[in-house]
Amino acid sequence: MKNTDIAIKNIASGIENYTYRAPMKFGGRVVDSVTILNVCAEVESRDGKRGVGYGSMTMGNAWAWISSAMTNDQTLSAMVDFGQKVREWASTLSGFHHPLEWCQQFSQHYQSVADDVREEVGFSEAFPRLAQLVAASPLEAAMFDAYGKMLGRSSFQLLGPDFVNTDLSAYLGDDFQGEYLEQYVLPHPKKRMPLYHLVGGLDPLTEADIPKRLNDGLPETLEEWILADGLTHLKIKLNGEDLRQDVERCVAIETITSAAQSQRGVKEWYYSADFNEKCRDEEYVLEWLRKMEERSPHMLACLQYIEQPTNRDLKALPRVEMFRVARQRPVVIDESLVDLESLLLSRELGYSGVALKACKGHSEALLMGAAAQKYGLFLCVQDLTCPGASFLHSASLAAHIPTVAAIEGNGRQYCPCANAGYAEKYPEIFRISDGSIQTEVLDEPGLGFTF
Repeated sequence: MKNTDIAIKNIASGIENYTYRAPMKFGGRVVDSVTILNVCAEVESRDGKRGVGYGSMTMGNAWAWISSAMTNDQTLSAMVDFGQKVREWASTLSGFHHPLEWCQQFSQHYQSVADDVREEVGFSEAFPRLAQLVAASPLEAAMFDAYGKMLGRSSFQLLGPDFVNTDLSAYLGDDFQGEYLEQYVLPHPKKRMPLYHLVGGLDPLTEADIPKRLNDGLPETLEEWILADGLTHLKIKLNGEDLRQDVERCVAIETITSAAQSQRGVKEWYYSADFNEKCRDEEYVLEWLRKMEERSPHMLACLQYIEQPTNRDLKALPRVEMFRVARQRPVVIDESLVDLESLLLSRELGYSGVALKACKGHSEALLMGAAAQKYGLFLCVQDLTCPGASFLHSASLAAHIPTVAAIEGNGRQYCPCANAGYAEKYPEIFRISDGSIQTEVLDEPGLGFTF
């Protein structure tokens, strides 16, 4: 027990809704709006110090809860209800713990809350674990933020034995005996990080792809975005079910990117390819790689990693392995990653990396980041189209994980209205000119920034 352990004094929450400036397509789904759950937590230490922290996250139900039986409105409503109920339940808890321990206690209760939501609403479909993590993530963020604010230090500096009561073996097993998160987390953020810009399934590549311009002052074609923001990293959403379409889109993107980078005098740029679970098997990805080698070898040479090609259910039969693809490029799990078991199972299937997301919970991201480093896995951080405070959290997380090389950030593309206020306070994060963000500013007490 530490004097710095905290008790929960009060937890409150609120909702924000925003409409996208343009629709976003991924994995066969189209999203045109976002609901954000905000949580405020007040905590007190054993020795009487108090702190107030905040968490914010998009309720990305179109990604976290794929359902054939329920509507988008139903899954969104269930996730918001879940987030509110977890907050109400947490408000009743007593005791003193480190935020990591609090979040572990929270997570053990998520399924019970999910069952309550299902019973009240009256739907029979299981409440996915991924959806539970997303809906509860603002609470976790608020707890870590409040802890750091209380002590006047970055939460990323409060993860060693002076603050945490048990080592990582309590969370990650015997391989981590005697180890603490401070060994896997930077005490200060990296100075700068490249930004991964999304090329969604509906995003216009050229002027000919725009039926009617938005004329809202922001770029609209891929070339315009590259030139305006100085982009060097592009994440491409692919179909996964139409090989010809996937190849042709990548060839077109490389042609446009090459011309724009030549105009800028830039010689190096990078891609990631996200199939959002739509590939039927490993052979599809291998054939895509072969076709890209034929049609655009330079695009293939610029490919940094491949994300979640096949279904998120890693236990489904027949087993889908990724060993042959992983020999060519890192293959990361995203939707599949919900706990240590899923990370270890992905390794057995040939996956060679993981995508961390603040939306799965701050403690979950830190723990999975530690496990990935321990086991030599490729790491990236992605943001679920997070705007405002949720993107600041995602960027801060990425900047504090040593082996993460870049940060995805596409809220500025699809939902810039939700950045109001934050962009003025943190222009280094939201206003891009050289393809990177100045993450060194994310070094304030708490999660690294002020809400």
